[in-house]
Amino acid sequence: MKPVFDIKKWVRPSITALRPYASARDEFMSQGEEMLFLDANENPFQTAVNRYPDPNQSRLKELIAKMRETTKEQVFLGNGSDEILDLLFRAFCEPGKEVVLTMPPTFGMYKVLASLNQVENIEVPLTADFEIDIESVLRALTRNCKMILLCSPNNPTGTSFKSESISKILEAFDGLVVIDEAYIDFSPKPSWLSQLGNYPNLIVTQTLSKAYGQAGIRLGIAYADPRIIEVLHKIKLPYNVNVLTQEWAIKRIAQQEIIKSEIQEILNEKEALYRSLKDIPWIKELIPSDANFMLIRVDDGDRRYKQLIAKGIVVRNRSNQLHCENTLRITVGTPEENRIFNKIVREIR
Repeated sequence: MKPVFDIKKWVRPSITALRPYASARDEFMSQGEEMLFLDANENPFQTAVNRYPDPNQSRLKELIAKMRETTKEQVFLGNGSDEILDLLFRAFCEPGKEVVLTMPPTFGMYKVLASLNQVENIEVPLTADFEIDIESVLRALTRNCKMILLCSPNNPTGTSFKSESISKILEAFDGLVVIDEAYIDFSPKPSWLSQLGNYPNLIVTQTLSKAYGQAGIRLGIAYADPRIIEVLHKIKLPYNVNVLTQEWAIKRIAQQEIIKSEIQEILNEKEALYRSLKDIPWIKELIPSDANFMLIRVDDGDRRYKQLIAKGIVVRNRSNQLHCENTLRITVGTPEENRIFNKIVREIR
C-alpha cells in the first residue's frame, strides 16, 4: 500500500518556519469596487502598468483551472517553468544533504538547477530506445531522495514514456514526482493532470510557450495538491508574474479554436516532414515524436549541423547527449519554413 503523503516530511524545515513577505497587494486587493490606492508607493499617474500586478494571479488562475478541469487551489503560476522548478528545489531539497533523480537524455535545466541549489543529481539513463529503465530507477531511490523529475513528451527525443512505468514510480515513491508536460498539447497521450487526485505527491508542469505560442511572456504552470501549491506560494517572489504576462495569457487562452487549429497544422506539417525526409541518404533514423519537433539521426551530426547553418537553417545539435550521437533536433516550422528546409536538405550532399 502506498504511504500517506505527509507534506511536513518533505518540506525543508527552514521553509516550514519561514514567515513569507506580504506585499501591499497581498494585504488588500479590490474586488471590483472603486478604491483610492495609497498603500504601495506606486506612481499615481496612469500608464496602464503603473500599478503592481495581482500577486495571486486570481483571474488568470481561474481561467487556467477551468481550461484544464482542475481547481484554482491546484494551480501555481511562475515566470516560466524554470522558476517553478527552481522553487521546488528550494522548497523541498536541503542543500548538500538531499538528492533528486533524473533520467538522461532529458531537459538540461534539471541538472543545472540541481547544481545551483547544491543538490546532488542522481542520473539513471533511459534505455537505448528512450524508455524509462524502471528497475534501475527503483533501485537508485535512496532515503534522502526528495524528487524525481521526468519530461514526457521528452526533450530532446520527443518520445512519451509508458504510463505503466510512471505509475510504478508513483506507487513506489512517496516523495515528489514532477512530470514536465511542456509538449503535452501536441501529444495523443493523455495528460497526467487527471491523476492529481490519486497521487498527492504528483506535480505536473506545463507552459504557454509551446502550443500557445507565448514563449516571450514567460508563463509556466504547475498543478499539484493544494498543500504543495501553498508551499510554492509561500516562497515565490511577490510579483513573479507581471501585468503584461497576465493580460497576454488571458487574451490567448480565450483563442482556443485558433490554438487548436495551429496545433493541428503543426502536427500535419510534422507528418509531412517525416514523409519527405525518409529518402534523404544522410538521414539514418527518424525518431517518432509526440512533440512539435523531431529528433533525426544522421551520418555526421557536427558536419550536417554546420552545413545547415551555412545555408541559413538553425537546428539544434544534440549529438553530445546520451544515446543521441549524431542527432539533430528540428522544430516544426510554418509550411513555408518547412518547404525551405526540405529544399535545402535535398541540396546538401
